[in-house]
Amino acid sequence: MTNIQALTYPVIHDREALCEFADVLLDRAPEIEKNMAKLSHDSSNRVVVADIFRALHNIKGDAALCKVEIAGLIAHPIESLLTRLRSGEVRYTQLLGEVILLAVDRLELAIEALVADRPVAHLKLVALVDGLEQMGQAPQASLDAAAAKVIKSVTGFQPQATLRSSIDKLPDPGKSKNSMAADLLFFRSLALQFETHSPMFKGRAARIHQLALDTNREANSPVDATQLEAAVYMHDVGMMFLSESIWLKVGNISDEERSILHTHSGLGAGLLERMDGWKGAAEMVHQHHEMWNGAGYPDGLQGDKICPGAKILAIVDAFEAVTLKHSTRGHNRSVLRAIAEVNACDSQFAPEWIEPFNAVIRRMIEH
Repeated sequence: MTNIQALTYPVIHDREALCEFADVLLDRAPEIEKNMAKLSHDSSNRVVVADIFRALHNIKGDAALCKVEIAGLIAHPIESLLTRLRSGEVRYTQLLGEVILLAVDRLELAIEALVADRPVAHLKLVALVDGLEQMGQAPQASLDAAAAKVIKSVTGFQPQATLRSSIDKLPDPGKSKNSMAADLLFFRSLALQFETHSPMFKGRAARIHQLALDTNREANSPVDATQLEAAVYMHDVGMMFLSESIWLKVGNISDEERSILHTHSGLGAGLLERMDGWKGAAEMVHQHHEMWNGAGYPDGLQGDKICPGAKILAIVDAFEAVTLKHSTRGHNRSVLRAIAEVNACDSQFAPEWIEPFNAVIRRMIEH
């Protein structure tokens, strides 16, 4: 029987041991994900299956040693599935792989939350463990259906191979007949120039553009679509006025470098303010790093003091950033991680925009 209390409101028995387990998990989880990627291309590779099983078994053992009960409860049914896979009782499928990656991801999110003294109820770990246990008993013929059910119950979305292909197409602003069309073309060219600074940025403007405008439409378009489009293109253009050694730096940045980075929104907004007709877009760009709880920058605005367009931009920009951050660990995992993190940050993002955003993502994934 699933231990609902331990999965929803876990007790930390030893904080130092919890942190030690978190460090170990940080090393082991990427190892599992790399091997899962190998398995997706060579599903009959017994060596890879054995490596994944061993890594999960070690995580389970580490959880017991460090008295992190919640980790053991999640790892055990994953290990059971891998036991069936290793013995040949069931065959590997893409959906089975997606469930295992989802489970490992939720384990990471849960441990990160506990270390930071945040709740874990939103991660739907009870549904995850229940579903994994049912998969542990399901015959091969119904395994994919059980996997799909787990994914939908935990994430709220249908299983998917990739989100990116559905959001690659960028509407051509040149088709607009209003007087701002030329400006939009110029803004778009700057955004595309920004993308050239890193291979990771390719297609970024198109993806954020699609998500932002669709989220606005989902809420019956309270934000002017033309101003929002301009803000999408211009929100990070200010970075190009800063040293690349700072904004393309890999690893931790210093307080001084962080302060310099925080000027980029003002630089982008300043360009828009100096052009006729773009006051709304300038406000969105200036505020897109403000947070609902007042912990953002540059002005520490909170709640309804932040303009609606900036609230949309904050959500879709964060989604894109998390997706890119985890893209090397598999596209399915990166999208699911991004969805989970956006929905978990109820103090960072405007709550009235989370549901429209979720609806857009759900529709993109399902279609």
